[in-house]
Amino acid sequence: MAADLTNPEGEERPFIIPSLMFSGAVYGKAQEASDFYLSVFGHSKRGTMVRFPAGMDPHREGTIMFTDFRLENQWFAAMDSAGEHASFNEAVSFPVQCDTKEEIDRYWTKLSAIPDAEQCGWLKDRYGLSWQIVPAAMDEMMRSKNPERVSRVTRAFLKMKKVDIAALRKAYGGKQALPFCPSLVKKGSSSDLRRDSSPELPAHPLSD
Repeated sequence: MAADLTNPEGEERPFIIPSLMFSGAVYGKAQEASDFYLSVFGHSKRGTMVRFPAGMDPHREGTIMFTDFRLENQWFAAMDSAGEHASFNEAVSFPVQCDTKEEIDRYWTKLSAIPDAEQCGWLKDRYGLSWQIVPAAMDEMMRSKNPERVSRVTRAFLKMKKVDIAALRKAYGGKQALPFCPSLVKKGSSSDLRRDSSPELPAHPLSD
């Protein structure tokens, strides 16, 4: 754990904190975006906020030099940058594990802003950041020692945009067989919902 650099006596921060840089089309949106995320997730709070002063060209006065914030007890940092940097893309995404259909629906409705990016539980928000809205129960299903169950769940999952827990449970129980849909497989992204301790499974559709 590390102390808040602007307040050594303040709440400790984790050793590693994901940091989001808002540049290009979303330059100047660090405060707006972090306020939005704080409104979406529970157990959330704003930490430090430091703004660029006048005279620090090319950065606009008042944009965010640094802020950090906590979402569901996970700390994030954010900043604005007037420099030319890569935009957010699917190479980095944040999984949100949900216990119920209602949770999945709520996060999906609040976060998803780009319909064409919706695939296999993945979505993009209004700032271009990628999230994975997935049921916690799926982890247990995919760690099954029964390869037929894993295969059925995988084939069902590949057809979905927003994940349907009930449909996954039917596939897991063998009550529904869904064909593989190769048109949903997209190149250029890399993430895997599996844990290291999981049995060997078919590649995640967003894997290279």
